[in-house]
Amino acid sequence: MTKHMSPVTQDGTFRSEILNGLTMDRKVISSKWLYDDVGSHLFEAITELDAYYPTRTELSILERYVKQCSRLPGARGALVELGSGSSRKTNLLLDAFPDLSVYMPIDISANHLKDASERVRRAYPSLAVIPVAADFTQPLGKLPLLPELPVLVFFPGSTIGNFEKSEAAELLKNVRIAMPEATMIVGVDRPKDEEILIEAYDDPVGVTAAFNQNLLQRINRELGATFDLASFAHRAIWNAEESRIEMHLESLSAQSVSVGGQEISFRKGETIHTENSHKYSEDAFTGIANQGGWRVLDQDCDGHGWFSVYTLQAL
Repeated sequence: MTKHMSPVTQDGTFRSEILNGLTMDRKVISSKWLYDDVGSHLFEAITELDAYYPTRTELSILERYVKQCSRLPGARGALVELGSGSSRKTNLLLDAFPDLSVYMPIDISANHLKDASERVRRAYPSLAVIPVAADFTQPLGKLPLLPELPVLVFFPGSTIGNFEKSEAAELLKNVRIAMPEATMIVGVDRPKDEEILIEAYDDPVGVTAAFNQNLLQRINRELGATFDLASFAHRAIWNAEESRIEMHLESLSAQSVSVGGQEISFRKGETIHTENSHKYSEDAFTGIANQGGWRVLDQDCDGHGWFSVYTLQAL
């Protein structure tokens, strides 16, 4: 596995970010830490649930939209995927881009990235696959081969919604700086009925709850923490003012937890805010794209108006 940027390692970054978040007045942990090996597999299971509409809705748009995408310059150069996610979406693009030279997935979970890359290598033996284990929420730095090839960035799954608005614009800016001539395909979830949203992020089967609570298990394992998973409940909340679903882990009692040798106190009902999923109107997302240095070339959505796939051009 090629690592051309600072790889994700347990060099104190995980420990410092977890402790910083848990000692804030309103406890928060970045959603990127949900995706260890177990978390990545649980998320893939979530995408298969009937209640979770984003994956199948985005896929239906891409199936219709991919022929148009195949005319973009990067379809004959390098496809850079931010997050090595659903193989169905990736394969859809790879099948439609027969002249593609390079596939470069960038993902924070090294093992998940390795597995996904090997699947692509087996399915497309003539394609150069260059996995990069890194946190793409940080400045990307230099990437191999890309200055020599037209680039198409693939950012599916409405992952852009996990960031605060200013953070989303900054991420897009970092991508533009690293790949200044690129075009980008990005999936964006749209506002819709609250009942649909809550069920998607608090499914009846409980897979999303397991995904959220796995973060505590990871902290126990990697930092020697003492979280009792049964003492924390998954909560999905619609924040209408911010147009986002929030995921929280709620303490079911007053308790104290040791994390990395430090005692963290919880009040009953106090939460750890673990993820946002913003739902953007067309105007709202266009504004964020512009702030990040991109203009909208095209946009397609499903028949219900639940989800959009945008094509962006770096300014």
